[in-house]
Amino acid sequence: MVEAITLQEALGFSAGALLFGLISMRVRKDLRRSVLFTLLVIVLGLGGLAFGTRYQVIPTHLAISVVPREICLLIVALGNIRIYITFLVNVLLARRAVPRIVGEVSIAISLVVYALFRMDALGVNVTGIFATTALVSGAIAFSLQATLNNLWGGISLQLDNTCRIGDWIEIEGVTGEVVSIRWRYTALATVNNVTIIIPNSQLMNNRVTLLGRRGDQRIPWRRPIEFGVGYEWTPGQVIAVVGAALERVDVPFVAKDPRAHCICTGFESSSIKYTVYYWLTDLGEYLMTDSRVRVHVYAALGRAGMEIPVSRSEIFLHSARNLQASRSAREQQSRVELLNSLELFAPLTDDECQALALQLIPTPFGVGDVVTKQGEPSDSLYILARGQVGIFRDAEKGASGGRQRLTTLAPPQYFGEMGLLTGQARTATITAESEVLCYRLDKRGFEAIIHARPELADAMSRTVAERQAANDATLASLSAEARARATGSRASDIMRRIRDFFGL
Repeated sequence: MVEAITLQEALGFSAGALLFGLISMRVRKDLRRSVLFTLLVIVLGLGGLAFGTRYQVIPTHLAISVVPREICLLIVALGNIRIYITFLVNVLLARRAVPRIVGEVSIAISLVVYALFRMDALGVNVTGIFATTALVSGAIAFSLQATLNNLWGGISLQLDNTCRIGDWIEIEGVTGEVVSIRWRYTALATVNNVTIIIPNSQLMNNRVTLLGRRGDQRIPWRRPIEFGVGYEWTPGQVIAVVGAALERVDVPFVAKDPRAHCICTGFESSSIKYTVYYWLTDLGEYLMTDSRVRVHVYAALGRAGMEIPVSRSEIFLHSARNLQASRSAREQQSRVELLNSLELFAPLTDDECQALALQLIPTPFGVGDVVTKQGEPSDSLYILARGQVGIFRDAEKGASGGRQRLTTLAPPQYFGEMGLLTGQARTATITAESEVLCYRLDKRGFEAIIHARPELADAMSRTVAERQAANDATLASLSAEARARATGSRASDIMRRIRDFFGL
């Protein structure tokens, strides 16, 4: 039968484990399930010991009669050791961020000590066992050399915090987030929803690039975006265009400080090479953020008329001249149709529309690009041909609240007409909410037409005044009569400003 003293000792240790387990569950709610399971195992072990005190299943004269008792004691000991070490590592030393492997090693060492203690209590010659197993242990260690290297690598990685759970690392061309560090391997999760298992010995023997961390400090990850532009534009021009575009746009997961910037990185046979460097705040979004930055760079170059040269090896069955002429004709016709659809240009004749269409400058924008910024000087108008833009009113300095949405425009529409006609500064901030194609018409392109027909100023001022009065009516619920009075006085003022701006 199981000795009563053995059951009492087990109950004493288990009472302490129950107390520490309850404290652990209260402090660390994420440990509740594990602690409850361990306490259940302890109860089962104690139940086996209690059963052994009342009933003797195996006769006492047989050597194996102690086996059930030792199995139950091992179960109780394992549960107690796990509860005590969990309390020590995850509660008492929680602020010190003790590596997980320290607890696992402590459990293993405690079990070895317990085994030696029980063997000595049963009268087993421990010294003889050590001498007998020395050669066997050496042979096993030699045959499991690779496995032992991985085990030692796992211990070293966690003890010196080389890599931590949540770190992003790059090794042998693989980039991923560390999601698990075990005794034998480290698991990386990539952005492709693939988990890669890397033996710890490889992490110890190869160069590992730790991303987004300098010592214990988390820092953004600097990402390069490379592109090329033809020799028609100087590096200073390209850098200024791309830099200005990046300053005006807010890209998700791109740090505001330090700011993204563009530099010239080399010269090739057909282009000058440039690199945009930005700092990524969420390392898991590097592919999507790279794409967003490329979209904004491409749109900025397109607005400036700067072409990214590409090698073309296709053989066209008809001449490039005819192809270009056909494209130009279709583009000219679509521009004329766009102008005819807008009330602002209704007073123009067909010839004037054809001439004005030649002056339109294609101006693409990517999602989030700022088309115009409130308060900026202006002398141009934008015609929205594709996509959608939002119009916002920026809050005044010192005022509470952020940017206020006024309206959303879809094609065909125009905006910024006061900048073209009077040179008035932008009164709103307009941002692209999708891939947008606008045509920009500046003062130089419109000047020849309005000088040839000064009476256009009267018709256009009336159209602009009606549009502004309609907006005021929407905001202030003006009556039709009040709107007419506002339109008349405003039209006279706009016409005077148009004549002054163009020197009519």
